[in-house]
Amino acid sequence: TGDVRWSAAAGKARRIAGKPIPLLLLGESGVGKELFARAVHESSPQKNGPFVAINCAALPENLIEAELFGYSAGAFTGAAKEGRPGRLREAEGGTLFLDEIGDMPLGMQTRLLRVLQERLVTPLGGGQPVSVNFSLICATHSNLREAAEAGRFRSDLYYRINGLTLNLPALRERTD
Repeated sequence: TGDVRWSAAAGKARRIAGKPIPLLLLGESGVGKELFARAVHESSPQKNGPFVAINCAALPENLIEAELFGYSAGAFTGAAKEGRPGRLREAEGGTLFLDEIGDMPLGMQTRLLRVLQERLVTPLGGGQPVSVNFSLICATHSNLREAAEAGRFRSDLYYRINGLTLNLPALRERTD
């Protein structure tokens, strides 16, 4: 029947699926946070929308802004001449999964917070803000509360993404 802690976490996640409540998944590397997030997406009303996964630790700091928020035509040297919508807009109608959000640079945390508050994305290089609607799931192996207290993570962003926090058990602790 599976691991009791994993099943309990899945039950709690199912209850908020489709509601405007962000989900924060905590657990060490390798516990299956992205797998869990995909399962939540697949059992939500947004299951026919996209599942956009972004590993915040893997994006180079100089590219993360263009990758997330998109950019207008000619916004910077080397930009595609037609511009790009950005990953946040690609998640429209679906689920945005921000893996290792604790590794996101502080400057990007500020911009992300604004998007989550206003539900509008403004591409680099200007242009009109675009409305976005997606479910948000974040994951991290780090203690965001401690990081916020130490000034390494914005406390207002922590409270914005911390609608429901679930601790996923390490594989060695699971009973299945």
